[in-house]
Amino acid sequence: MLRTHTCGELRPEHIGQTVTLCGWVQLTRDKGGILWIDLRDRYGLTQLALEEGVESDEVRAVARELGREFVISVTGKVAERYSKNLHIPTGEIEIRVEQLEVLNPAKLPPFLIQDDTDGGDDLRMKYRYLDLRRNPVRRNLELRHRVAQATRRFLDGQDFIEVETPVLIKSTPEGARDFVVPSRMNPGEFYALPQSPQTFKQLLMVAGFDRYFQIVKCFRDEDLRADRQPEFTQIDCEMAFVEQEDILNVFEGLIRYLFKEVKQMELTEVPRMTYAEAMRRFGNDKPDVRFGMELTDLTATAQGQGFPVFDSAELVLGINAHNCAPYTRKQIDELTEWVKRPQIGATGLVYARVEADGTVKSSVDKFYSQEELQKWREALLGNPGDLLLLLAGPATRTRKAASELRLEMGRRLGLRDPNTFAPLWVVDFPLLEFLEEEGRYFAMHHPFTSPKPEDLALLDNPATIGQARANAYDLVINGVEIGGGSIRIHDRTVQARMFELLGFSPEEAQAQFGFLLDAFEYGAPPHGGLAFGFDRLCSLFGGSDSIRDFIAFPKNNSGRDVMIDSPSPIADAQLKELSIATAVVGR
Repeated sequence: MLRTHTCGELRPEHIGQTVTLCGWVQLTRDKGGILWIDLRDRYGLTQLALEEGVESDEVRAVARELGREFVISVTGKVAERYSKNLHIPTGEIEIRVEQLEVLNPAKLPPFLIQDDTDGGDDLRMKYRYLDLRRNPVRRNLELRHRVAQATRRFLDGQDFIEVETPVLIKSTPEGARDFVVPSRMNPGEFYALPQSPQTFKQLLMVAGFDRYFQIVKCFRDEDLRADRQPEFTQIDCEMAFVEQEDILNVFEGLIRYLFKEVKQMELTEVPRMTYAEAMRRFGNDKPDVRFGMELTDLTATAQGQGFPVFDSAELVLGINAHNCAPYTRKQIDELTEWVKRPQIGATGLVYARVEADGTVKSSVDKFYSQEELQKWREALLGNPGDLLLLLAGPATRTRKAASELRLEMGRRLGLRDPNTFAPLWVVDFPLLEFLEEEGRYFAMHHPFTSPKPEDLALLDNPATIGQARANAYDLVINGVEIGGGSIRIHDRTVQARMFELLGFSPEEAQAQFGFLLDAFEYGAPPHGGLAFGFDRLCSLFGGSDSIRDFIAFPKNNSGRDVMIDSPSPIADAQLKELSIATAVVGR
């Protein structure tokens, strides 16, 4: 080893010892008579000291030529630091340098390698290997490592076996778009990168591996945002001979274990809520239950008084922003513009203030008597000082807009504390959803999700197909879907019926999934599982909204790796070898 200790290791008990450190020059401070160097590695930072008349002139001359991010090796004695820095673990000591060797010089970095850097996102992504030297980024990856190791410890203790599944698989038409890989040895044919190991983990259950897991890379060619990347990581799990409650109990145990190991927190009980209840109370299937401000249906209460916006609406919803009656007209106008943004989708916002004497003053007073406005207040449990906010329109759009408004008000009022964690299981999702523009049903989760046993007969009647519930569940924490799964279909007849409902002909189902259907004829056990979004889980633990901060080499919002300039064109000769015409790629 080139070093005897790391830059974060030395303490007062090492004083007097001769040590060798290696690392990067963080900063130099030359005061003439004495020169200080901050030396950094991933373990911490140690101060080096070279004093005129004490350390050799030759060593001091080399030290004066050092620049930021030079890689050096130093040998010297550990001494008590005169001006101590108790904000860092090594702040009571320094190294009196006896030997100094430049292992590699460095160009001046394009941004400061400091916690509060002057580099923007694009620049830091281009020089990601430099960004990774910064403490906040390093700590994020260390947290990711701890989560992975704790996951493996817990699942190993529960008799799960880690099995790697293939990365080159078959493309399927359901779900997000596949990334496809041409096969040179099979001209005109393609592999796909897995969106998940779904069918393989089910086959492992058929094979008798009754408890499987994998921390696995998955790939989806979909539009990106802060919590999405084209390649991402899942904690992927499957169990045989289980029912829904068994799975919820095991993986609730995993989440409790991770919070204790990584965050040193004891989670409270994880409640369950049906999909229907979540949509009714919060307007979405991944509600943030750290705060109230639930949606209230005011359709019957608000209609019939001559206000055309409400009278023509399919749904009128309200929320109660406690203690917000003092909002100025400017603040309310700004909030109105916020809900009218295309991504929110509301056409306007109606408000009503609950005055100190209990009367209600609204933006639509000319249509409503005080008696009618009091019905709003009663329905929304309004108290003096509260601000009632109402949205109206088509049911789906209004519910989405009201949900977004609730979350925004929660943020503005400081109700979404990142240090508070409110987990929730959402269960009993619809099995299928019918898309009018496609004229057919789609699976809410995926085609292998089993219906609730009591709803199985609903699939035989065209009038009741849409009423069938999935034997599925999502774990939601602070309004973020951390993971989800389902009890799977393990009967060939039921799986074939599901494919039929999704628009597959028997021939198409056999061509796409014949391997799975055939496997079900060889003794498939009842089974189910789930997958946690590993990147999302890490970002939740780290208090960030972006999963990019917890991925070593992420893509940007255009799906590009600007550091290595990928994706990029490939040579015509390579395309020809892969039996791909150059015209296909726009050349």
